[in-house]
Amino acid sequence: MDRTKAPAALTYASYLKIDELLSLQQRVSGGPDGPEHDEMLFIVIHQVYELWFKQLCHELDMLRTSLESNEGPQAAATLKRILTILKTIVAQIDILETMSPVSFLSFRDRLESASGFQSAGFREFEFICGNKKKAMIEHHGDNPAARDRLQRRFDEPTVYDSFLRYLAANGYAVPDEALGRDVTAMPQEWPAVQKLLVKAYHTDPATRQVCELLVDFDEGLQEWRYRHVKMVERTIGTRKGTGGSPGVAYLRDTLFRPLFPDLWAIRSDL
Repeated sequence: MDRTKAPAALTYASYLKIDELLSLQQRVSGGPDGPEHDEMLFIVIHQVYELWFKQLCHELDMLRTSLESNEGPQAAATLKRILTILKTIVAQIDILETMSPVSFLSFRDRLESASGFQSAGFREFEFICGNKKKAMIEHHGDNPAARDRLQRRFDEPTVYDSFLRYLAANGYAVPDEALGRDVTAMPQEWPAVQKLLVKAYHTDPATRQVCELLVDFDEGLQEWRYRHVKMVERTIGTRKGTGGSPGVAYLRDTLFRPLFPDLWAIRSDL
């Protein structure tokens, strides 16, 4: 008699690991009346953010591949998906803002050193976009896997580096110093590239579409940063962030830093 069991059929719950997923919301607050009600919302929102950061990194890898393969339509389609995800993560702030400052403060101290500042997923996303700061890797010394992942992203070309290669593949004379730039450096302006972009806007609709979608992406990320800093400000004011992070002061400093400065610099020349 064959006692070998046939593998269990794949189900919705087993495929998506639903039981494991729903077991991950562990509240740390407590008291005579049990855990604080709003801590569940706080946990769920931030876990969902981490999933979206993972998906954004996944899409940005596709975007870089498409640009470097000179696949403009695929790059445009990927950028449109990224823009839709950005709208979704901005909308999540509306949900988080239904939690009052008093509700958050009722469990904030229990978070100890835990802080969104420690999100390796968001740092990975930022590094791919081009906002690279070596010091940010040091915050993950206690997590070797995250540290290695961030170091790899830090050393990789950014979305803008891939875009410059896309321009070169389409016949634009991108300067060698721009194509061979230090990919670990923060974004900078390249006047010679800006001249090429002005020409593309007037003569090359396909390239212009990719450019405008990159500007939409840059603007969408800045919108999320603005909404995030105002949400933090209305929740904790000028206090330091959770775990002693810089809080609102640091977040304000990140506002209005373009990922693609050349695409913004040409506006007055179009």
